[in-house]
Amino acid sequence: MSNDDTTIDQFYDVVNMTPKELGSWLDTEESQSVGQKDGDDESIGHKSGKRIIELLQKKKSEYTDDDLSHMKKVISYVHRHTAQKPSSDIEDSRWRYSLKNWGHDPLK
Repeated sequence: MSNDDTTIDQFYDVVNMTPKELGSWLDTEESQSVGQKDGDDESIGHKSGKRIIELLQKKKSEYTDDDLSHMKKVISYVHRHTAQKPSSDIEDSRWRYSLKNWGHDPLK
């Protein structure tokens, strides 16, 4: 298995939301209320969510080096962020909302 195949497999392991679920989520106030802004009104995670939808709708044979780079960023973010799980109720937490922007719902 190539490094690219490993990256793609890991991406599909951490992204557990469908394009439709993620798109609906990104339209919510909760989604838009979390994350670091990078110069405009949209957070980095929210932009990433849009990119993830595009990636999920592509054929694996169409992935570019830039796509694979973004997949690695998603994998890293989800792994790092899930390790910081709060001890309180997570259902309506900013922690969960942020992860969902990156295509991962920890309650699934």
